[in-house]
Amino acid sequence: MIFKLFNVLYISIVFKMAGGLIMDLIMMSNYVKIAFRSLMRRKGFTGINIIGLAIGLAAAMLIMLWVDSQLHFDRGYPKTDRLHIIGSIGKTNDERSVYFVSPEPLAAAVKAAVPEVKQTCRLNKTRGFLFTVNEKKMIAGSGAFVDSTFMDMFQLPVLAGNIEKALNDPSNIVLTKDLALSLFGSTDNIIGRDIQIDSIELVQVAAILDEIPSNSRFAEFQYFFPWVFLEKMGFADNNWYNSSVYSFVELFPNTNTTAVQQKLQHISKAHADVKNDNFLKPIGESYLYNNYKNAVVVGGRIDMVRIFICIAVFILLIACINFVNLSTAQSEKRAKEVGVRKVVGAQRRSLIGQFLTESIALALVSTIIAILIVILLLPEFSDLIGRKLTLPIDQAYFFISILAFILLTGLLAGSYPAFFLFSFHPVRVLKGRFVYLRQKINPRKVLVVTQFVIAVVMIISTLVIRKQIQHAQQRDVGFEKENLVYVAEVGTIAQNIALIRQALLDQRIATAVTRTMSPMTERWSGWSGASWEGKDPNSIIPFNRQSADDRLIETTGLTLLKGRDFDLKRFPTDSMAAIINETAAKVMKLDQPIGSYIMDGDEKFIIIGVVKDFIQESPFNPVTPTVIEGAAAPLGVVHIKFNPELTTADALNRTEKIFKEYNPNYPFEYHFLDTEYARKFQEIQRTGKLASIFAALTIFVSCLGLFGLAAYMAESRTKEISIRKIHGASIFSVARMLSSEFVLLVSVACLIAFPIAYWAMDSYIQEYAYRINMSWELFAATGILAIGITILTVGYQSIRASLANPVDCLRDD
Repeated sequence: MIFKLFNVLYISIVFKMAGGLIMDLIMMSNYVKIAFRSLMRRKGFTGINIIGLAIGLAAAMLIMLWVDSQLHFDRGYPKTDRLHIIGSIGKTNDERSVYFVSPEPLAAAVKAAVPEVKQTCRLNKTRGFLFTVNEKKMIAGSGAFVDSTFMDMFQLPVLAGNIEKALNDPSNIVLTKDLALSLFGSTDNIIGRDIQIDSIELVQVAAILDEIPSNSRFAEFQYFFPWVFLEKMGFADNNWYNSSVYSFVELFPNTNTTAVQQKLQHISKAHADVKNDNFLKPIGESYLYNNYKNAVVVGGRIDMVRIFICIAVFILLIACINFVNLSTAQSEKRAKEVGVRKVVGAQRRSLIGQFLTESIALALVSTIIAILIVILLLPEFSDLIGRKLTLPIDQAYFFISILAFILLTGLLAGSYPAFFLFSFHPVRVLKGRFVYLRQKINPRKVLVVTQFVIAVVMIISTLVIRKQIQHAQQRDVGFEKENLVYVAEVGTIAQNIALIRQALLDQRIATAVTRTMSPMTERWSGWSGASWEGKDPNSIIPFNRQSADDRLIETTGLTLLKGRDFDLKRFPTDSMAAIINETAAKVMKLDQPIGSYIMDGDEKFIIIGVVKDFIQESPFNPVTPTVIEGAAAPLGVVHIKFNPELTTADALNRTEKIFKEYNPNYPFEYHFLDTEYARKFQEIQRTGKLASIFAALTIFVSCLGLFGLAAYMAESRTKEISIRKIHGASIFSVARMLSSEFVLLVSVACLIAFPIAYWAMDSYIQEYAYRINMSWELFAATGILAIGITILTVGYQSIRASLANPVDCLRDD
């Protein structure tokens, strides 16, 4: 009997649960049907809502993909947490400076002195090698010489070959997939194939790397030579005073990094007469945290990452504000519907469920559209930022984030009108006494002000960034970039340089030719051990090192302040002469620099000239003291000043014939100085473009919401407008009445945004030594622009409402 009663009870519970589930499903389907019908009745507002949220979400997703690539730069290696780069702290007169190039012997010394170091690796960048495969010749791009431990430490993706032994043999080379395809046309069956290097060395392909992730510092390299190949070619340098390579260390697991720091701090001092301290920087932090002040990290690229995180949040916030504003505005028109449903017995749960269903449905559609927009724009966006990005659709966290966004946005937009409308008494609502819209201050107005505060801050920020870039671009370079090209001395150029120079001048292709150590736009060498008569023995001043053989000032257009140019024909001793820049003359504190001597190690150079400062490094930083040594110093680049009477194309064609004659085995590869100088602005220009694009999107989304709200306000006040027109109100007065409220809100937003923008941008430009001054005109122009955009956006709806026929509106009354 008890068993039967238990069965009956169990069956009744099951049926009750099943019945409840069926009722919930029926109710949910009703919610969906009603939501669909309600949204379709308001196609215009529904479209604005969906488009605004979709654009905002797509923009935020694109920004966060870029942010993610920045935050994970150099953090994708399996051993990332144990990999470090060796840095040095150089002590100068005024402060301590940080740099990450080191002497070649340092890595081995660290390995020998610090037991916690498992292995080390050096990397020396190179470029300009001629690769020959059968009849095919090409000058490869960037490459590197690395120790045999490199692949084990960084474990880059391998496509083919024995990577463990690839870097042990000086006759080996490791290629990337792209370079292998360029040389052989395929990556199949090329392990062991020969490549001729510079017509003198023969190497074999030992391994092929798959595509290196774009957020790795090694993505720029196309090939890797074993370090022993560098030694075989005679390029190795065990000089403790020449910092020219990057040194990496791998620590054993669970190593106390602080203890390691203490042990390696004075290694350089122990091997050379220098005053530098060594330290370790985690490989994953060296990219983002790269700005130092007096050897203390004060920011770097991480600052820009944080700015763009804020931009993403702001854009998404504005889109959500619009979504909530328009959703609540439209829901207020349904007050009578809610009143009727309450009268006939609708419960709070059903009303809330209805509004939430509509909001979540809108958020879902917007999200789907946003993902499609991102997929379509991602290739273009990747080209814009110079880094390949992919949408992580195979990652669980991506879908969890999307789902959380849909639910959160739907709840924000749906719960407020549901609870708000349900709180009103049905009789009062049905009698038309719903007067919430006429409140002087309500959440909707606060939200409008908030979104325009963000928009105005972004407009000002974009303008400041653009002005800062333009300010740096307009800075005096110190030499003439136009019509000036340089050619790297590869193959037999150095042996035939006298004949090449003579041919260029005799044929009137060039007006002047000079050889230098590095291009005028790049700094390849420097040292802090310079000495001269009268120097304070305790003073340490870092100098840039350049060199030239003849007619440097005439060729490059440097401005001569004192003395003369290099002239080896009249003064053969100029090979041991030097020209300094004005900053060097100041720090050396020489009353008469001409005729004074400066020592570079054991070499003694007599100063024959002083030139105006010129920019070799970043145009945003102060000029470093520079010494241009004579022809006794290393040379490797030919600078050619083209004859202005020739067209650039003609000059290049005739120059190529001369170089082909004297260097027949190499393609003619040249670089324009003005183009190379422009590359210094690439990173910040990308930042400026991104800021401009997303600022424009912010304004667009804000105006889209404003447009929808203006349309709603005009629609909700049609009877009032009609009565005013019957009593003689002009179109202008009606339009002014409808626009004035929004203009006031935007004006308040400007007053709030101006001090915020000033504080943020003042902090931003303080990072630059050469920076703009923010004037009041910038803020005034932004305020006028914001108000003008508001008037245009709202004015259309205002004029449209004021032109409507009053009879059509009042006919039903």
